Amino acid sequence: MHVLVIGAAGMIGRKLVAALTGRKALAGRDIEQLTLADIVKPEAPAFSGKVDCLAIDLSVDGAAAGLVATRPDMIFHLAAIVSGEAEADFEKGYRVNLDGTRELFEAIRLESAKGRYCPKLVFTSSIAVFGEPLPAVIDDNHGLTPLTSYGTQKAIGELLLADYSRRGFFDGIGIRLPTITIRPGKPNKAASGFFSGILREPLAGMEAVLPVSEDVRHWFASPRAAVRFLVHAAELDTAPLGSRRSLTMPGLAATVGEEIEALRRVAGEKAVGLIRREPDATIMKIVGGWPQSFDPRRALALGFEAEKSFDEIITAHVEDELGGRIPQ
Repeated sequence: MHVLVIGAAGMIGRKLVAALTGRKALAGRDIEQLTLADIVKPEAPAFSGKVDCLAIDLSVDGAAAGLVATRPDMIFHLAAIVSGEAEADFEKGYRVNLDGTRELFEAIRLESAKGRYCPKLVFTSSIAVFGEPLPAVIDDNHGLTPLTSYGTQKAIGELLLADYSRRGFFDGIGIRLPTITIRPGKPNKAASGFFSGILREPLAGMEAVLPVSEDVRHWFASPRAAVRFLVHAAELDTAPLGSRRSLTMPGLAATVGEEIEALRRVAGEKAVGLIRREPDATIMKIVGGWPQSFDPRRALALGFEAEKSFDEIITAHVEDELGGRIPQ
């Protein structure tokens, strides 16, 4: 099997590649070749098969066609700019998140027109496709009403995924990721970044800024869960999806206050004391239009799983990023 990962230099992309090289087989087939692409050249993993690492911008004419010309069997499309950046830079958001996705889908369509090519494609969407008016708990039948440019770009991507799959150009599945917490590394420009920051920085003995009130409720899953979602989606028979090709992933509904209490249980008062309250009207406005909780029955019935508590999410971060212990 030839696997193409677009967005392979990002946090989830790197973890996905590590998972793929660790298992060496996917959907019952040996992984013999990896093509890893991103706006910056991804690092080559330790892998016995063929690996190509490419710096590429999907929105540039011909870039996607070059990737697809090698006819990868499995394509993970993770590449995107995050919510805060897409809102701040309208043109860049649409160029990367929409035009890049359309270029990829079109490249696959044109390659399939040459005959005998229909890859599996896993597309990462977001719960940002939902917006007000929102019920307290969103079920699988709720319509897409995004209130941000990022959410709109992802919603359009979902519609394109369904239509290109319906036409038989590829076998697509979209997974709407919860807010992934705790994201390792440096803060990014995502409006949701503080959800990770108020845990990640205190766990490392650093101060963190909280720009919203503690009663803000949101939907979360860990990086571990995100990788499991991607791998499971790649191996899933898409026939039960019918024409509804995108799924809301399972997650954990929790308030910022509940995050902080979990931090207190795992790391103590010293860590909690490093959180500084600094209200930010822009962040509060964006987050205020986001969904708070879901009833993801379709995904659960298909075998997708996530954490049940924030203690689990924090513990996973400590194990995966901090060597199993919290710095004193």
